[in-house]
Amino acid sequence: MPIDKRVRSAAEALADVADGATVFITGFGGAGFPNVLIRALRECGPRDLTLVVNSATHRFSLTHELIEAGLVRKVICSAARGQGKDLSPFEQLWKAGRIELVCLPQGTFAECIRAGGAGIPAFYTPVGLGTELTRGKEVRRFGERDYVLEEAIKGELALVRADTADLYGNLTFRYAQVNFGLVMATAAKLVVAEVRAAVDEPIPHERVQLPGTYVDRIVVAGAG
Repeated sequence: MPIDKRVRSAAEALADVADGATVFITGFGGAGFPNVLIRALRECGPRDLTLVVNSATHRFSLTHELIEAGLVRKVICSAARGQGKDLSPFEQLWKAGRIELVCLPQGTFAECIRAGGAGIPAFYTPVGLGTELTRGKEVRRFGERDYVLEEAIKGELALVRADTADLYGNLTFRYAQVNFGLVMATAAKLVVAEVRAAVDEPIPHERVQLPGTYVDRIVVAGAG
């Protein structure tokens, strides 16, 4: 029998997520948020999560539901500000000292995840040096320039939104939907992909954007 990574439901795909997990969630702008999986994770109810997501407050993402449900203790992101006049629930919790925030420049955010997937424990970068974002971090001089040390990010789970999967877990993405999906999939122990459609025949190798070797479970969620 061939390997078939498709599962019957999002709840089944996430049933074994433990408390304290670090969870990567894809999404940028209006593309690539695995909202079906996010809502299923909320229903499963693991607590003390660390979310690694580009924006913790984007209106197209349901990550705020995890935060509002009290399941999140820490957020690592590159954008933490809400999009309205009032403070978002996340911002209110942060100001009250009830949730931890690590904010990184977006390129550094992506590189920290890539390094985690590549087995690189840390790297030096000039980005953000001398700002509040790098306060307390190690600084070292190379040549004529100072650099700040940033640690890699690894996690237990990545929730990825893609367009199409085959039974082996190979994925294709639609336009900007790909965003952080590739690096997040390499840095997590368990990768669950939410897709518009799954096909029985293998996706032609020249069309595969994320190989199935990185993907553990597939959930067909339609075009939402």
